[in-house]
Amino acid sequence: MISKTLQKAINDQIQKEFYSSYLYLSMAAYAESENLPGFAHWLRLQQQEEQGHAMKLYKYLNERGGRVELQAIEQPPTEFSSPTKMFEEVLEHERFVTASINKLYEKALKENDYAAQIMLQWFIEEQVEEEATASEILETLKMAGEKGQALLMLDRQLARRGMD
Repeated sequence: MISKTLQKAINDQIQKEFYSSYLYLSMAAYAESENLPGFAHWLRLQQQEEQGHAMKLYKYLNERGGRVELQAIEQPPTEFSSPTKMFEEVLEHERFVTASINKLYEKALKENDYAAQIMLQWFIEEQVEEEATASEILETLKMAGEKGQALLMLDRQLARRGMD
């Protein structure tokens, strides 16, 4: 059985993961409107991944005898001034999620919940990857600029996500 404290913290994290999913879907819609189908494709896959993270926590909570209590998801931004600014927000958001996962892990440590610690190790490793990928795309965007052939090439590269 999972503690009430950890149950609440995991429910809060489920909400954050669903918000992440919603945020990336909003970003995908923006990219589509800016005629950047590769960015949109990458962001839609990211949206699915985030939803999967929420469901991993959902399943875990149920397996531990906890109760999932879904929370409201606020509306994400719908406008981004540029692809670069959008990926600055992606990186900032991933850092926020990393901090949240780290706090959740600290609670599991404090409560000596070894099962939660093991499960959260996966999320910690995932966040290292998430931040590195967002940072790499952001740095490439800064080098490529907002217009021209380099942006088009990056858009095509992002369109290949999931095909490698």
